[in-house]
Amino acid sequence: MTTRPTLLGYVRADALSCAEELAAATDELVAFASAEGFTLGTVYTERDAAESAAFHALLDEAKRTDIRAVVVPTLQHLGAVGTPAALQQQLEFHQAHVWAAGTR
Repeated sequence: MTTRPTLLGYVRADALSCAEELAAATDELVAFASAEGFTLGTVYTERDAAESAAFHALLDEAKRTDIRAVVVPTLQHLGAVGTPAALQQQLEFHQAHVWAAGTR
């Protein structure tokens, strides 16, 4: 039996309008991970974009583990703590490929 690689998730709560959208975004990440042959690990949820604590925790995990993929609902979810492209580059610098699960 082959173990599926782990994929981390990142969601900005302020990019969504309500708790139901947050739950739907998380479900979307789960479905994406399963469809692409991954197990979804921790989903980091950014609640305070000004502090970006969840993004930094995600980045720390990517640095210290062998997890090499991150999924977000859309690339705009990376825009809270910088430009989406700059944050994607930070993750990819640490060999964590970034995928967008859908079109939120």
